Amino acid sequence: SLFKQPPRWVMSAELVETSRLWARVNAKIEPEWIEPLAQHLVKRSYSEPHWSKKQAAVMAREKVTLYGVPIVADRRVNYGRIDPALSRELFIRHALVEGDWETHHRFFHDNRALLDEVEELEHRARRRDILVDDETLFDFYDERIPEDVVSGRHFDAWWKKARRSDPDLLSFEKSMLINESAGDVSEADYPDVWKQGPLRLRLTYQFEPGADADGVTVHIPVQVLNQVRPDGFDWQVPGLRAELVTELIRSLPKQLRVNFVPAPDYARRVLERVSPRTEPLVDALERELTAMTGVPVPREAWDPSRLPPHLRITFRVVDDGPRGRGRTLGEGTDLDELKRRLAGEVRGTLAKAASTAERSGLTEWTIGELPRTYERREAGYDVKAYPALSDEGDSVAVRMYETEAEQRRAMWRGTRRLILLNAPSPVKLIQSRLTNQGKLALSHNPHGSVKALFDDCVTAAADRLIAEAGGPAWDEDGFRALYDRVRADLHDATAQIVGLVERILAEAHEVDRRLRGTTSLTLVPALTDVRGVLSGLIHPGFVTATGWARLPDLPRYLRALQIRLDKLPENPGRDRMLAQQVDTLTREYEEALRRLPPSRRDAEPARQIRWMLEELRVSLFAQQLGTRYPVSEKRIRKAMAQL
Repeated sequence: SLFKQPPRWVMSAELVETSRLWARVNAKIEPEWIEPLAQHLVKRSYSEPHWSKKQAAVMAREKVTLYGVPIVADRRVNYGRIDPALSRELFIRHALVEGDWETHHRFFHDNRALLDEVEELEHRARRRDILVDDETLFDFYDERIPEDVVSGRHFDAWWKKARRSDPDLLSFEKSMLINESAGDVSEADYPDVWKQGPLRLRLTYQFEPGADADGVTVHIPVQVLNQVRPDGFDWQVPGLRAELVTELIRSLPKQLRVNFVPAPDYARRVLERVSPRTEPLVDALERELTAMTGVPVPREAWDPSRLPPHLRITFRVVDDGPRGRGRTLGEGTDLDELKRRLAGEVRGTLAKAASTAERSGLTEWTIGELPRTYERREAGYDVKAYPALSDEGDSVAVRMYETEAEQRRAMWRGTRRLILLNAPSPVKLIQSRLTNQGKLALSHNPHGSVKALFDDCVTAAADRLIAEAGGPAWDEDGFRALYDRVRADLHDATAQIVGLVERILAEAHEVDRRLRGTTSLTLVPALTDVRGVLSGLIHPGFVTATGWARLPDLPRYLRALQIRLDKLPENPGRDRMLAQQVDTLTREYEEALRRLPPSRRDAEPARQIRWMLEELRVSLFAQQLGTRYPVSEKRIRKAMAQL
């Protein structure tokens, strides 16, 4: 009856072996019937005991056999009743020490928070020996938890009674979590926030060498990015300051570095003598190291590129607005470069915050009084913007700017445009009075047309008059007074500038003619340099860019180029040597400009150095013409250092 459809399992009453093995008196049987009927005969074995977070217990794999035949191959069972000692150990290690447990007990969450704090301190101090090891935590629980607690269910039943008499029995104290060897680490040296005026910027720490954000990260909401200054960040947080100063000393060239050995001792002594964040760090180092040893440290000797990456603060700009939800917009170690990269985001944020204050399409002053600052609460932050008139060609607009420097620059140009939109143009009258010689001189301009040149002259004249009147106005009455002043004198000021530009363009044309007429291959490097100087002086928009105060110097600079061309054939080697001096200073000046924020590159201290270089050319190539003021390589380098 079983032969035609053999079952998977059969029970036989008798086995008989003749020429073959025979089973007699057979019946079908299901394997699950066997275990409950043969409890006294089966053998059980267990493997892979492991902690189960879901079950809150130690589980294992059970195998059941009958006479060597597997009845149950792989069943998950609770291991607590099988090996209580091992189950208790695994429960303590995984659930309590490692925190792999979902529970509502308050002590458990408080202990995990304390452990996170100490681990965070390790990240801040960049050490792995502050937090005690897992064995210390295991011993703590092992001493307090009874032997019969082998799972989460057992623990809940025991703790329900135990906490009534001693609620703090299983609570950590922070002191017990910190190794004795780490007693010199202070949380105060690794603050949670960076304070800069009214701003409070969150700090986080990462101990992950090789990662982009290894070290200290300052989190800057984009809403206040324009208010954050680079000042003070070069000092780092107190806990990393000594290491920073040590590494800066080690970055010095060897011939200087040997005067400050051992570097950690000098770093400690310097920090004892200074007040952090009251001045640039490098300024303090140069002064104190020189005071201690008598050895001067030049600014160019420092090499910040040799600093370990974790000693450079990382700036992370985030959008904390309702839509941003903490999204990272950008990060890097150069705050000014980050501001440039995110200028569009910042402008968008400011424009959104001040959407009701911005105006466009203005051709007259109809805005009442323009405030110097605009402040509004946005996404939990005090957004601060700087409103100004913006030149938009055929009209002006009220726009928000990130910094006061940008505001000043925009306000000047916007005021100038609004005045010139309303003031009668003096160009036709001045053109009608030009001589043929004057018209010829003005035709040799780099602007592309005489009209563009005259517009440049009018703009420069307006700048001169606005400056003489005390600068842009911020209310309607002030603007009316300024407009009347500029309108009254605009013709005379423009005519005066046009006359001066006639002389300048005539001199420039003569230099250009001589450059085109020289064909000597030996003189090509010098001629190329002269051509570069000429294009730097005479270019589209040069009248306004140079400004009324410096325009009278341009004829002298151009005459100096002619004198240089006169002397060039006699001694090309001397010309090359002098040109190299100026070229070296020019490259240093360009590098200094690149290190400045964009808003400061156009400021007067930076512009002054550009004209000092022109005066230096006069003193080197045409000394007989004289300079406007004493000038030398040393004076120029001093001015660059002061930037």
